[in-house]
Amino acid sequence: MQARQAVSVPATRAAVSVALAVTLGHFINDAYGGMLTPLAPAIRSQYRVSIAAVTLLASVFSLTSSVLQPLLGVIGERFDRRVMAAAGPALTGLGLTFMGYAPHFGILMLLVALAGFGSGFFHPAGAAYTARSSPLHVRGLWASIFSAGGTAGMALGPVFAGVGLHALPIFAPIGLIVGVVSYLITPSDRPVAGVKRPTLPDYLGIFRGPLLRLWAMAVLRSLASMGYTAMLPFILLARGFGARETGITLAVFSVASAVGGIVGGRLSDRIGRIPVLRNATLATIPLFALLIFSSPSQWFFYPLTFVVAALVNASIPVGVVTAQEYAPEHVAVASSVMMGFSWGFAGLLIVLVGLLADAVGPVIAALASLSLLVPSAFLAASLPEPEKRRF
Repeated sequence: MQARQAVSVPATRAAVSVALAVTLGHFINDAYGGMLTPLAPAIRSQYRVSIAAVTLLASVFSLTSSVLQPLLGVIGERFDRRVMAAAGPALTGLGLTFMGYAPHFGILMLLVALAGFGSGFFHPAGAAYTARSSPLHVRGLWASIFSAGGTAGMALGPVFAGVGLHALPIFAPIGLIVGVVSYLITPSDRPVAGVKRPTLPDYLGIFRGPLLRLWAMAVLRSLASMGYTAMLPFILLARGFGARETGITLAVFSVASAVGGIVGGRLSDRIGRIPVLRNATLATIPLFALLIFSSPSQWFFYPLTFVVAALVNASIPVGVVTAQEYAPEHVAVASSVMMGFSWGFAGLLIVLVGLLADAVGPVIAALASLSLLVPSAFLAASLPEPEKRRF
């Protein structure tokens, strides 16, 4: 008995160390990513380009970091995932901290694309390490802590950006150090020699059945949340509020998203994945509608913002774990489908919300975004509860 306990303690500590290493990597990686938007005016001024050209940088980053993430997850399964997890923060940091030193705008686009590839490589690898390290009975909690690391990092991004475009290289060593630490702590995870590699039909099979419905649910949920946050500045401006109230609201939304993800992940360990996916989405709908018609002058606005953000984002890490349990042989690819690919696809559709706002106003556009939670909840309710098993 004592021998068994002696063996289990180091194994548990090793698992915790791996999870903490990739969560730290998630934090730093997304902190770099959070610098791009706040620096848009400085980039426009330095390179003397249009606003459209600056927004193209965001599209390039979204394409390489999110939309292509399933492909990068497939690549990660064919090489040592340890390298992918370590290289992610390093590449993202190098690409984005040197944005002020590109000789011309074309090179800047290549730097941003490189940073996006780093982020795209990291996310499926980090999620896979978290899933394989976590004990079965708290897998949802561990996934939500990993997710919260990225959310916290995005909140830090604007702080990094505050030093100015040309001072950003002082943050470059952080990603390199975190990458080295990750490489030293995470175990090698390369394909086993002699085992047949998955073929293209094997990967395409991941997208059939419940995982396809789960992905569609996540896209609709993400588009609903993105649509509201995109319309928020215009809604508040029309009601007489400015950048201060918008910033506070988005900060509350971000913090609540992290808290909601942790609570949702833990609840899914106790009551099941699908009940959390379904009930969190359903409970959000009436509160979200009330939030859209509220304003910062009302005492309940910020508490309501916190509750709505926590509910709508409670299902994010739960969805990732559910996808992993639907496709246990392809944990990294399943993770990338629910992380980058769903968010990236929703990001490509957000322009439709903008077009609707131009036609009928931002409030109606936000309500139309909210309505997407109804089919999202129905899709969640149609899903089977995944089997909890070791990866």
